[in-house]
Amino acid sequence: MRTNIVHEGAGFLEYEIRQIVEHANRMRGMGQKITWENIGDPIAMKEEVAPWIKEIVRDIVSQNASWGYCQTRGVQETRDFLADRVNAREGGVQISPDDIIFFNGTADAIDKVYELTHRNARILLPAPIYSTHSSNESKRGGYDPLHFRLDPKNNWLPDMEEVRRIVHYNPSIAGIGFVNPDNPTGIVYPREILEEFAEIARQYDLFLLVDEIYSHICYNGAEPFHLSQYAHDVPAISMRGISKEYPWPGARCAWIEVMNKNKDPNFSAFIDSILASKMLEVCATTLPQISIPRVFGSPKYPEHLKTRAAIFEKRANQAYDIFSKVPGLICHRPQGAFYMSVVFEDGVFHPGQKLQAANPQLREYVDALCQNVPGDKQFVYNLLASKGICIVPLTGFATDLCGFRVTMLNTDDTVRNTLFQEIADSVTEFLNS
Repeated sequence: MRTNIVHEGAGFLEYEIRQIVEHANRMRGMGQKITWENIGDPIAMKEEVAPWIKEIVRDIVSQNASWGYCQTRGVQETRDFLADRVNAREGGVQISPDDIIFFNGTADAIDKVYELTHRNARILLPAPIYSTHSSNESKRGGYDPLHFRLDPKNNWLPDMEEVRRIVHYNPSIAGIGFVNPDNPTGIVYPREILEEFAEIARQYDLFLLVDEIYSHICYNGAEPFHLSQYAHDVPAISMRGISKEYPWPGARCAWIEVMNKNKDPNFSAFIDSILASKMLEVCATTLPQISIPRVFGSPKYPEHLKTRAAIFEKRANQAYDIFSKVPGLICHRPQGAFYMSVVFEDGVFHPGQKLQAANPQLREYVDALCQNVPGDKQFVYNLLASKGICIVPLTGFATDLCGFRVTMLNTDDTVRNTLFQEIADSVTEFLNS
């Protein structure tokens, strides 16, 4: 091209959760059977949506209104319902229906929020972090994101003094973002940590950006503590959706809840720009929005959430019981979402570590992949070639920690146990090779 048409941040667009699929599919073409353990899609892993939720959706499909456009912000009835839900939380920030804007999935919301942040303003993120956040933060300005560390030796909790120090010495930081409950680690931030995030934001005149897509999937003693309950007077944005709760990932239905918009004129103008950008798209998906008051408002929904949380708690404990016994690994019992991240201890990698590949073609392919990549990627690629199990290397989540992420989504207890045990045994074999 006579003029460069590539965005300066294009090289930062990485999504290891799906990029690993490219390698897995190539290996499948070489005769390897693949077990997919890379993506957080409950439906793909054979979870059955509750019949009463399906019945609600069937009824809405028969209504002509569900086939048309809705307001740019979203369906009025649904925004009224969600605002009332936020306002009912004890001690929480009060919002109006106009403080809610719908998007075509949380990825769309993430993209819009980061894209419309000034290119010289930074959003401080944890490491590891769900890669859609880190990639969008980097893409905007063409720079590596600023990170505070989550410590795998301290139950994945951040050092809040480090957070404060980074904010203090980087005046370009305008906001602090994180996922709670967290993807990829499975932690739920304790209340005192969340309150401290808000206090740092207040002291340094920042906004909070919290991805709460898993907010009602908490277990092992953790309880949801929503952004609206600790933001207080701090400008803040919560991101929510139905993809993980119903679950209905294919609906592409998510929204942001904006708090304290008018406390700061610059933040207010920022939110207005997000709405203006959405107006160019007309609106988000109508049908799933209509379903929200009926599903969330059903007397069956609290028990639905409780039942699913208990299921994921059982699976998380199963994974922890297996991986915590493996020498060379650091892991913690998950408390939320449906993921667990396992970290390799320092010093466990050395040249030449391999697993037996299923055939010579796979061996050749994996050996080429393993050139000049971190140890966790070498393990993940070898696991694919040996066992056909597709997991995600932890370095794919914007961190230099080597490890891997597994999900709690396989619905067959026996198969899931065998899967986790095969991964654990493969770790031992790989590290001792």
